[in-house]
Amino acid sequence: MPSLQEARIAPARRVAGRLSVPGDKSISHRYALLAALAEGVSRLTNYSPGADCASTLDCLRRLGVHIEHDPAAHTVVVHGRGLGRLAAPDLPLDAGNSGTTTRLLAGIVAAHPFTSTITGDESLRRRPMGRIIDPLTRMGARIESADGRCPLRITGTRLSPIDYATPVPSAQVKSAILLAGLHADGWTTVREPAPTRNHTELALAAFGATIDCAETTVRVKGGTPLHAVDAAIPGDLSSATFWAVAAAALPGSDIEITDLGLNPSRTALLDVLERAGAVVERHLDGYQLGEPVGRVRVRHNGLQPLRLTAADVPALIDELPALAAMAAIGGDLHVTGAAELRVKESDRISALAAGLRALGVDIDEFPDGFHARGGRRLRGAVVDAAHDHRLAMAFAIAALAAEGPTTILGADVVSVSYPGFFEQLAALTRED
Repeated sequence: MPSLQEARIAPARRVAGRLSVPGDKSISHRYALLAALAEGVSRLTNYSPGADCASTLDCLRRLGVHIEHDPAAHTVVVHGRGLGRLAAPDLPLDAGNSGTTTRLLAGIVAAHPFTSTITGDESLRRRPMGRIIDPLTRMGARIESADGRCPLRITGTRLSPIDYATPVPSAQVKSAILLAGLHADGWTTVREPAPTRNHTELALAAFGATIDCAETTVRVKGGTPLHAVDAAIPGDLSSATFWAVAAAALPGSDIEITDLGLNPSRTALLDVLERAGAVVERHLDGYQLGEPVGRVRVRHNGLQPLRLTAADVPALIDELPALAAMAAIGGDLHVTGAAELRVKESDRISALAAGLRALGVDIDEFPDGFHARGGRRLRGAVVDAAHDHRLAMAFAIAALAAEGPTTILGADVVSVSYPGFFEQLAALTRED
């Protein structure tokens, strides 16, 4: 395979095999951040190997946290400093490409009595941060920004609790407020218009926070000391999504993914695959710090049209590019209510449509979604990942059904979340 600045994808008849995927990206961020605020030494295994989660560790080091990281073994040891005891950084906190690092870390440094600057790469500096600036400012922090974007210059203080209704469903906004609320006097409440992934709530409980959860409302009591944990991080369902949709789309495919996180706030993808016609088997093997872990097997059984609306999108926002790739191979996917895709690592609607169109897919673009129609014969092409890891992987899956090889430009961006993606793809499409 050529340099991963570009990747060449050969057509494949099917995907088949048994595998595990990297540790969950969302959980890895949260455990590292809470471990830094805890008292004692936390040991995290199967920590995500992606660049985003490494950015969280780098930022914590700049805040005085002693961290031992063995990337080869995917283990991280965090020596916690306790609530409110991070040190003032001597340089800006570089979050790289990670919006999660930026938003969650902002909630933490907002509660510390020093000034810090959070910045990142060009892509991150285009992403809106107003949704965290507003609540954190209401709690007492002073935040200067570049028109609501990074770099964020945050002057922290002793925060006041808040009762806040988020304007849109966002697990990152919710988490930023809850992490700030850990340091406030009294109860901080977040109310969401729809449920979002609950990894932060489960992690807070595991680390000993005082927390109260309902379906769309969560409260945390500030001032409760956190304790260290030993945690095995389950496999990332968002990473597993690409193998699952490939198995659903390509005739004769059969994939089993083990040691996988099966948090109900993340498994809407599996429900959608069943609606599309795939055979999906789930097996719960146990729990890790409240997170369900198990196995999923996906087999091809034809594809039915799918229509996803604003009610579906919050639980599927990261999986929509992969679902579009599935539809490109032979299904039909109509998505609305997903304007949030335009402010991800790329404008995921326009960049997704451009890449799939180059492969021969019939796709319409809407302000808040798209309509991808399968059935056309796909052709090999040169497509641009647009500096977006999920698009690079989605294009690779769609390219499996093309008549000739496809070249993905900027393919090395997969290192953000799944550094071994292309090697795994080669293993699963190899014919014995």
